[in-house]
Amino acid sequence: MKQIVLILMSLLIFSCSSKAQKQTADTDRQSDKRILVAYFSCTGTTEKVATAIAKETGGKLYRITPATAYTSADLDWNDKASRSSVEMADEKSRPALGGETIDLKDYDVVLLGYPIWWDLCPRPVNTFLEKYDFAGKTVIPFATSGGSSITGSVKQLKKLYPKIEWKEGRLFNGGTANVAGWSKQIIEKL
Repeated sequence: MKQIVLILMSLLIFSCSSKAQKQTADTDRQSDKRILVAYFSCTGTTEKVATAIAKETGGKLYRITPATAYTSADLDWNDKASRSSVEMADEKSRPALGGETIDLKDYDVVLLGYPIWWDLCPRPVNTFLEKYDFAGKTVIPFATSGGSSITGSVKQLKKLYPKIEWKEGRLFNGGTANVAGWSKQIIEKL
């Protein structure tokens, strides 16, 4: 009987020890870097991905908000006179931002999310990048799209903002399905 009790106690102690190690490993997933998840979203698609990334990384969620919200007519890419079409045709377009301001001194890493418009990031994202000082920050782009890749937008961002330390980004066409794995990789690399 004593042997059975000893075996059960040993198993219980081993189980508790293993569980404690797993909990420690889970808390280690959070980076010691201060993370901001800044995103621009009109339809909610990019917002869902940004929210999932913020949850996985422990980052603060920040919405890049245009001073004037986009209507569905503004987003009609088939209409060359729509607001988004006109903005994207003009490389110098920088729509005014509204919403709260943010102090980037509080963050080490910025995960930057946006939908792909005309193979680029939307112009309000450019306004955001030019409004704040990204010196000493690591910026990791992520995007959503119905069919485009992230490559053209990242190439343009690196060209326009060469002083920013850009890291490899990710396109999320399937919603939030791959966010957890990607976020874990990001945390491990920081």
